[in-house]
Amino acid sequence: MSRYALQFAYDGGSFHGYQIQPNAPSVQAELEEKLSLLLGETVAITGSGRTDTGVHASHQIAHFDTSLVIDDNLIYRLNRMLSPALTAQAIFEVADDFHARFDATSRTYEYRITRHKDPFLRDFAYWYEADLDVVAMNEAAQLLLSHTDFQCFSKVKTEVNTFECTIMRAFWEVDGDNLIFTIEGNRFLRGMVRAIVGTLMEIGMGKWTAADLKRILESKSRQEAGRAVPAHGLHLVKVTYPQASFGARCS
Repeated sequence: MSRYALQFAYDGGSFHGYQIQPNAPSVQAELEEKLSLLLGETVAITGSGRTDTGVHASHQIAHFDTSLVIDDNLIYRLNRMLSPALTAQAIFEVADDFHARFDATSRTYEYRITRHKDPFLRDFAYWYEADLDVVAMNEAAQLLLSHTDFQCFSKVKTEVNTFECTIMRAFWEVDGDNLIFTIEGNRFLRGMVRAIVGTLMEIGMGKWTAADLKRILESKSRQEAGRAVPAHGLHLVKVTYPQASFGARCS
């Protein structure tokens, strides 16, 4: 058996999240089904992490094992079988002990807001016209870098061993009529990024301050934090691994 890493992207609006769900389409289920058909053997994939229903990914990684040798035509053949909302980008040789989830050193998400109604962004950015104080939101976002317990931003009914996360970057940028929030961390809790964005928007509207964010973090209570913003504005844009984790590109 040999292990390979698959790089892929998807429109989350077409799936009920990444992970296999009973009686609902998922990214994992479609990839496993199509890879199994192509390779003629049962293929199970392990992703770098889950994304919730409606969340997009432009750069996601999963590993799988196969007894067959991968040829340079597999990506072409796989993409001919996958639905239009899912695309395979590359396949790499990796070590037998490579793990897409546990070997990842960071994940980077973007949350995108459009300040004007745009039919071409309606499925990929949150339309929000009210003024937001980007300077205040950026000042508050820096508090996230010195904090590690993010229970206040986690969905209540979730089973995790720890609420500890390390945030390396968190900042807002203005791009024309759009706002983009970028956050990079070693791991994220379910619903965490969307709750952080909702809380920072409260600060941007002048309803809360950075001091309120500090209080919310220390409270460890999801009820104290802001609302979760809509899923369709959230994009997984990068999964980072140690240098030389990937071998030759197969396809």
